[in-house]
Amino acid sequence: MRDLPSKEANLFREILKCYELKQYKRGFKGADQILKKFPEHGETLAMKGLFYNHLDKKDLAYEFVKKGIRHDMKSHICWHVFGLLYRSDKNYEEAAKCYAHALKYDKENIQILRDLSLLQMQMRNLEGYVDTRHILLELRPQNRQYWVAVAIGYQLLGKPELGVKVLTTYEETLKEVPSTPDYEHSEMLLYHNTLLEEAGDLQAALDHLDTIEKQVCDRKALKEKRAKFFLGLGRLSEAEAAYRGLLAVNPDNMAYFEGLRNSLGLGGDRPTDEDEVKILDMFKQLQKEYPRSNAAKRLPLRYATGEAFVKVADEYIRSMLRKGVPSLFVNIKTLYSDSAKETAVEKLALGYLASLDKSKGFDHSGAVVEPPTALLWTLYFLAQHYDFKRETEQALGYINRAIEHTPTLVELYMAKGRILKHAGDHVAAMGALNEARELDLQDRFINTKCTKYMLRADNMAEAEKTAVLFTRADIPNPLNDLVDMQTQWFSLEAGESNLRQNQVGRALKRFHQVDKHFNDYTEDQFDFHTYCLRKMTLRAYVSMVRLEDQLRNHPYYVRAAQNAVQCYVRLFDKPDGSESEEMEGMTEAEKKKFRSKQRKAELKAQQEAEDKKKKAAVAAAETAKKAGTPAAAVKVDEDPEGTKYTKCEDPLGEALKFLQPLQQLASDRVETHLMAFEIYVRKNKLLLALKALLKSIKIDANHATLHEQLVRFALAVQKASSAKTLKPSVKAVIDQHWSELYDAHGQDLSAFNVAFVNKNKDLGSVPHVISAAMSTYLINPSKNLGQAELLLFSVAEKGDKYKRTRTLENVLLVQKTLKGFKSSRQQEWKAKGNEWFPNAVAFQ
Repeated sequence: MRDLPSKEANLFREILKCYELKQYKRGFKGADQILKKFPEHGETLAMKGLFYNHLDKKDLAYEFVKKGIRHDMKSHICWHVFGLLYRSDKNYEEAAKCYAHALKYDKENIQILRDLSLLQMQMRNLEGYVDTRHILLELRPQNRQYWVAVAIGYQLLGKPELGVKVLTTYEETLKEVPSTPDYEHSEMLLYHNTLLEEAGDLQAALDHLDTIEKQVCDRKALKEKRAKFFLGLGRLSEAEAAYRGLLAVNPDNMAYFEGLRNSLGLGGDRPTDEDEVKILDMFKQLQKEYPRSNAAKRLPLRYATGEAFVKVADEYIRSMLRKGVPSLFVNIKTLYSDSAKETAVEKLALGYLASLDKSKGFDHSGAVVEPPTALLWTLYFLAQHYDFKRETEQALGYINRAIEHTPTLVELYMAKGRILKHAGDHVAAMGALNEARELDLQDRFINTKCTKYMLRADNMAEAEKTAVLFTRADIPNPLNDLVDMQTQWFSLEAGESNLRQNQVGRALKRFHQVDKHFNDYTEDQFDFHTYCLRKMTLRAYVSMVRLEDQLRNHPYYVRAAQNAVQCYVRLFDKPDGSESEEMEGMTEAEKKKFRSKQRKAELKAQQEAEDKKKKAAVAAAETAKKAGTPAAAVKVDEDPEGTKYTKCEDPLGEALKFLQPLQQLASDRVETHLMAFEIYVRKNKLLLALKALLKSIKIDANHATLHEQLVRFALAVQKASSAKTLKPSVKAVIDQHWSELYDAHGQDLSAFNVAFVNKNKDLGSVPHVISAAMSTYLINPSKNLGQAELLLFSVAEKGDKYKRTRTLENVLLVQKTLKGFKSSRQQEWKAKGNEWFPNAVAFQ
């Protein structure tokens, strides 16, 4: 508006309104009208750039906005628009700089201050957020949102007591308080109470609940808080009454039962014999009060021991088998951490089966005849039980007998598939799940499980056909619907299948899809920074912000990151793409022939990809024509093979992009630092590798993989010292921490490794044996191969020492390690693997 006549100034105001109302084309025309007369008016040029941005013309947008700033460097509108442009591209740091620049020329602009505060919250610049919100509060003290925002800032900074002061001050300024419960005011009061609780003043929080009770809408939260505060303050009789009141409303809430137990003075994970009797009496009484509560029947199993457990378990399991509850084993298996309880459950179930076979009842008296389905669900339970123990033959025997009894029950085929999966026969497992799917073609869950098993059997074509049965049919490539719907399990399973088949590009493409989903989750929180303050959903908002802060700690992201790092490390180690595993033992002529075959296969795959691309483009055009949408709006996969990921110039740099979010948000996971070491040691950044090792030691000093990495680090330092590439300053830091890494063994890696073996020899851990063997081999590959082989074959010793950890996964890992050693004893190990896991395809 600066330097414009009144007519154009009014038109400029209309342009600003058009932007607020999202009437971008109309605003664009208005900007052109002004620029015809005043082609160098900076603010109009900037607004035209902003309209270009919303019309998907990014290059022109930046060009016009920068031109506008050049013509009017001191305009807050130009700098604000530049910030909005950066914000739309998720470049929050540059956007914040632009907003800060705009505030130099208009310090009290409410809109710019609000936009800046949103960016500060998004970037978790909490100190800056509090400062900006304080300025807004001073400018508009009558606005409730600004008071609450300051309190939230203090809470997230870990200063809830300051948040309490802010809200108390605001509440004192209120002239009128709603006489009837008002949702927004109610939420603010409950948030105030939450701050008191976080500040640690439970008595004040309890007193506050009494004062706000009549104004609170969320009665359940009020009751839960009161019960919690009574318990925290040691007012046990009042806590007991409060928790009994909550149970009357919801007798299946586990937390209420735990609260009641603690209020009766029966807390603790390991109750005494006297307390155990009281706990069981309490649950008997509760079972009479709430006969339909499953929690009241299930929880006694956690606390009962010995004969009392047998009695309680007998009642519980009988009733569940009688009713035919498929989830019975899922409820029971958490008790198997106690071997005595596992044995008792097994004895009971076998007893039921023998009695049902003999007298059709759960006991041999024959007084009560159970329904025919009782036998079916007993067999189903026993199959799951033995599968959990990895006793495959017995599990298969029971599940096959159950299928003979009732061949139309979907759950039986799913259980059989799970047993075969654990046994290592993924193809047969896929077949069992496909039978289950065909029994109920309208069940999306079974379809999903079947797809997952097909991917684990590396049958990608069938998996894709099965997955798209429940996707949109009106798009050229229905598989894209799975990506749009953020179906992470599919991306992960498909990526891991591609990785097993050495299709690194396709695998990376899938793992990047998972990464994009998590980026989307992070970006999606932006709109909630204003929405939640406006709607006063404050407790949920703070919970969401804290969840976002640890989002990358989610198992899905960690799994995708580990696989992606593995892919990029593989690309770095073998930049030519050759897979040495496939060429091991070949002569030069055979290798030449194999490479030629690979090249032909690659050319064929490229041609097929091109054909597929053309077909997809034609299908997209047809779909767009039918739907009446522009052809450009229909997505076509330009890189189905993921070539752009395999052709990257800096694989380790790309791997770091997956690692860095974990370093920020999942630094308490040892996997994060183990991955970091693999990257930094290859980049020859020994200090960063040292830092990763020190953090791993702090989290889990006896981690199996960590030991091998420590040996590799020492070897890397020795190599750098011998080559005289190790800087004295770097060596000084490494020397300073050497004793933390290698105790008193100094430079003697063999002694360090022997100490590790001796320390873990009674642990019975196969991963630790593998790590020791790998370390032994690395210390001196030419001399120590036999010793490394002996360590690995110690896993096959008779007795139960390694039985618990001699899982299929670990046995396969030993096989892979022997292959890496180019050991002559590979077939011998394969025979042992076949003996332990006769169903596993890998050993056949």
